[in-house]
Amino acid sequence: MALFAVSRYVGEEEEDANHEAQEERARTLLERLREQAKARQLRRQRELGGAGPEDGAAEGKRNVEGAAQGREGLRKECEGGSAVLKRKREREPGPGADSEGDTEQQEDRSNLKKKSSKRKKRDEGSEGARKKESSEGAEGNQSAEEELPSAALGEEAQPPPSSLAVLGDYDKKPVQKVQPFLPHWLAQPKLVQKRIKENLIPIRDVPGIHPKLLKKLQMNGIESFFPVQAEVIPAVLQSASNGYLMGQGGYRPRDICVSAPTGSGKTLSFVIPIVQVLLDRVVCQVRALVVLPTKELAQQVSKVFNIYTDGTGLKVVLITGQKSFAKEQEMLVQKKVTGYCSLADIIVATPGRLADHISKTPGFSLTQLRFLIIDEADRMIDDMHQNWLNQVVKAAFQAENEAGSSTLFQRTKPGPVTAAGCCYPQIPLQKLLFSATLTQDPEKLQQLGLFQPRLFTSVYSEKKTLRDGTETEQDSEEKYTLPEGLSQSYVPCDLNSKPLLLLHFMLTKKFTRVLCFTNSREASHRLFLLVQAFGGITVAEFSSRLAPNERQRTMKEFEQGKIQLLISTDATARGIDIKGVNCVINYDTPQFIRTYIHRVGRTARAGKAGLAFSMVLRIQERRFRQMLKDAGIPDIKQHLVKGKSLKPLVQQYEEALSKLERTVKVERAQKRV
Repeated sequence: MALFAVSRYVGEEEEDANHEAQEERARTLLERLREQAKARQLRRQRELGGAGPEDGAAEGKRNVEGAAQGREGLRKECEGGSAVLKRKREREPGPGADSEGDTEQQEDRSNLKKKSSKRKKRDEGSEGARKKESSEGAEGNQSAEEELPSAALGEEAQPPPSSLAVLGDYDKKPVQKVQPFLPHWLAQPKLVQKRIKENLIPIRDVPGIHPKLLKKLQMNGIESFFPVQAEVIPAVLQSASNGYLMGQGGYRPRDICVSAPTGSGKTLSFVIPIVQVLLDRVVCQVRALVVLPTKELAQQVSKVFNIYTDGTGLKVVLITGQKSFAKEQEMLVQKKVTGYCSLADIIVATPGRLADHISKTPGFSLTQLRFLIIDEADRMIDDMHQNWLNQVVKAAFQAENEAGSSTLFQRTKPGPVTAAGCCYPQIPLQKLLFSATLTQDPEKLQQLGLFQPRLFTSVYSEKKTLRDGTETEQDSEEKYTLPEGLSQSYVPCDLNSKPLLLLHFMLTKKFTRVLCFTNSREASHRLFLLVQAFGGITVAEFSSRLAPNERQRTMKEFEQGKIQLLISTDATARGIDIKGVNCVINYDTPQFIRTYIHRVGRTARAGKAGLAFSMVLRIQERRFRQMLKDAGIPDIKQHLVKGKSLKPLVQQYEEALSKLERTVKVERAQKRV
């Protein structure tokens, strides 16, 4: 009897819990059906072209009535189940009939289980029909009435509904790519043709160039300008059309940024207009300052300035630290009875040496500075921690006399345009930026303090015409531009076969001038010793291990063809114009895309053809290809070298390795001494 009482108590509790759960599900379903009725009403109004609200209200009313009938049927069924249970309790026998009561209760339970299982199957079918009907957008009173009873019975196995309301259906939409918000001058630049050979412009067709400079250009074999030169030279000349004392119309001239591939003539783009603007100068003052990241690049730019200032009276001074500090001071200023006077019109400098002269050279003044040219601007921005730009701007706008009295052409820091500020003319400071990989990060460019800049770029998406006549964007994700005549490929390899591959290329391809890049000066030196020990190839190294005079001599011999293979660090990757380089080999894979752009840009210059090979370890292959893909560079070719072609070199290579080991031991011993 005790067991029967316990089981009966448990049965009552289960029945009460089921009854409450059914009530809760019925309320939830009713709310959902009301929402579906409203949604169908709105959808039907849109389909019928804005049917009257009375029709939609009638339909919603019929749907709600059908839902109420379904709820009422569910409540009656629950009440009927509880009445049956109550009658059973009244017919329960006394304590002497335990076995009969147990048997009867088991039969009732089995009947209830069968009924619940049938109800579940029926509910599953009705739930599937309801979902199908909802997805097809069926409407009307009959669908709502059929949907309600089946749906009201069928959510036993589902978890409790969420409190969040779902408005409308889920539509799978393509994820839109977030586009960066750029300033107007970055978002809408002046586009420059990237194909050099098809867009050459005769030098006499470019307006505003002085006859003296036209003659100089012809004497140096230049009959046509490249596209970037034909666009930038007139823009700089126009900004100084009223002389270098003020901008056009008396306003401050806009700064200019140029992003063009390596070998596209960026150096001549600022040399020609600066020389022309300063041709009529009377007093020697520092009017133009060119800042470059490396000594070799500064030497190259200084040579170009010397060519076009020859016979004009303009003086160009190079300060890179290759001469003593006192010697450079003598080249910059001269002390007279009346004070210091400048000996330079144009200065070509590296940032560190320039900062030293600003702070330590007496009489060195930049108060008359008109042009500030920053070549390889992306690297110069990265090296901004040296604070050289702030020192240059401070020196350019400082007062010449301690009293601070206003004199004619006295320069003040630029600020808001006011009537008082326009009372007297003032020499503007115009910045010109040049780079093959100019950043589009506004935060980095903000460090330069540009004034209403203009951007000239050859990085843009070309439209490719298909056979059917339609046009599609060929490289919409392009971020950098490579030289037009460059053919690039990569060689998958392992670490041990890289030296053999380099020797194989040098001995089979018969290149005359090959520039090979490594990631460190130690790797460059060891590779140089290995190739030298192998023999058969005239090789030299170029890195910071060498003195400046040795590097200058090595570069001259390489240009003359006396050196077949030049193994270098990234010291020669920036801006150096080495004539006749027909192949570039990346012995070590570059870690950054900008490094790759500048390395391979040492060949295929000025519209000529060139080759670039990159030796990529198999573990680096995926990352290397992804790096180029992200930069918008088309998929480069894979150049496979079979192992059979390397076997003839193995014996001589092993002998060279033993020689290298002995040489390294000797060098280490010398360092210790």
